[in-house]
Amino acid sequence: MQAKFVWWKHGVIYHIYPRSFYDSNNDGIGDLQGIIKKLNYLVELGIDAIWLSPIYESPMIDFGYDVSDFKSISIEYGSINDFKELIDKAHQFGIKIIMDLIMNHTSNKHPWFIESSSSLTNSKRDWYIWKESNNNNKPNNWLSAIGKSAWELDKTTNQYYLHSFFKEQPDLNWRNNEMQEAFFNDIKYWLNIGVDGFRLDVVNFIVKDLKFRNNPIFMWINLFQKHIYNRNRPKSYKIIKKLRKLVNEHNDKVLIGEIYVFPPGDSKTAASYLNNKKGLNLTFDFSLIFKKWGAKSYYKYLENWYNNIPKKSWPCNVLSNHDLNRAFNRGLFDIKNEEKAKISAVFILTIKGTPFIYYGDEIGMINGKIKKSEIKDPLGKKYWPFYKGRDKSRTPMQWNSEYYSGFTCSKPWLPINHDFKEKNVENQKSQEKSILALYISIIKLRKKYPSLSMGSFIPLHKGENGIISYYRVYKNEKLFVILNFTNKNKKININSSLKNILYSTHREISTIDSLSKFLVFPYEAIILNSNEAFN
Repeated sequence: MQAKFVWWKHGVIYHIYPRSFYDSNNDGIGDLQGIIKKLNYLVELGIDAIWLSPIYESPMIDFGYDVSDFKSISIEYGSINDFKELIDKAHQFGIKIIMDLIMNHTSNKHPWFIESSSSLTNSKRDWYIWKESNNNNKPNNWLSAIGKSAWELDKTTNQYYLHSFFKEQPDLNWRNNEMQEAFFNDIKYWLNIGVDGFRLDVVNFIVKDLKFRNNPIFMWINLFQKHIYNRNRPKSYKIIKKLRKLVNEHNDKVLIGEIYVFPPGDSKTAASYLNNKKGLNLTFDFSLIFKKWGAKSYYKYLENWYNNIPKKSWPCNVLSNHDLNRAFNRGLFDIKNEEKAKISAVFILTIKGTPFIYYGDEIGMINGKIKKSEIKDPLGKKYWPFYKGRDKSRTPMQWNSEYYSGFTCSKPWLPINHDFKEKNVENQKSQEKSILALYISIIKLRKKYPSLSMGSFIPLHKGENGIISYYRVYKNEKLFVILNFTNKNKKININSSLKNILYSTHREISTIDSLSKFLVFPYEAIILNSNEAFN
């Protein structure tokens, strides 16, 4: 009897940044109808779920992560009816819909904050985090994620409010039960509409130290502080447990946590939020994104991540997202990037865990080159030229070689990447060895062979000599994956009955005689199988 397929566990999740996916009304901004029009493409790709970056009503100071109404859709993206249509049509294709949920903060234009900031005695005053000055100084030394004080003085009430990000994003007070109930009611609204789960933005930020103690600093410089008291507080886990209970009232839903940490990542902290029944189903460990290229480095990520995950919990794996550099451009030098992108893709699609694909990674999209005058990201505007912002990983999807790459017929909100005429979906569909063809092929193998999505993970080569190899085993099905991270031929010796090549980046599907002194080509990914039982 085959194990039950659990979509968020054994499927493939595709992350869409809606502004940049497809513009259906030619205003230069991607929208919900655009996603609906491209559902056939996503079906062909083979994904099982879509995670949408925020689509709520927002002033767009931080492009949707500053929500002014959690029950409304931003007019830029469409209407509630458009969203319901997306859910309905996606479900007809067997594709789930995951919303981004920003629990830590709202926009300062949210009605709750407008009320809260109106007076010291307003009934919603305690829905946000307010403090008096500390001897005419800010309440404590906490810094926001953008590097400045996390406190902003409100001139109306002469108190400071906390903001872990921009001052237009005041932090909610999750110690207030009335606010909790109101927020949970907003969540119920989307669950009742048919949303299949939520990705929780910076969920490890939601509770702060009750005593508001100063964070410890290094070398007497406040910029170098350890965020002990404004992140990862014990009560965060209790709030998540309550949210889990709410979501469990609906069948087959998922909670995915973004556990925000600085480079080089922290798999232990990410894993601490995992608990399939009382916590989160999945959490992101961004350590892989911060790893340098190399077999040893990639294997070290796997080892740390798998070792820290609690029993009965499940990992997920990600190469890129909307806040960080695209995987295609992660190295210091643009050397063999396409080959490396293919190795990375096979790696993430065949190791144990739910793979997340960031839109455009499946065609090898690069970081965009954004002029200063074209920057939209407030972080890029603030810190140029030392930090050019997040726009580079948010450029419009490249659909074809036509003007504006088929994304829109008018000027797009961000410039199209310069390589769109060569690198686009239409071109790669016709190229047998394209990155897109690789993604489609490996996802098909995941669906055909349960060992790739459900099986145990048994490593053989652990990064030595530039090779990672591993078995994926499910019942009597045994697959073997070999990844050569180097630009050199490598010989491996394996005493195995594996004989059938299911996929290779370099050779045809065929039967081989032996894996003794088997030659693996530079940057080759190869998947083999055998119908014999694994002992």
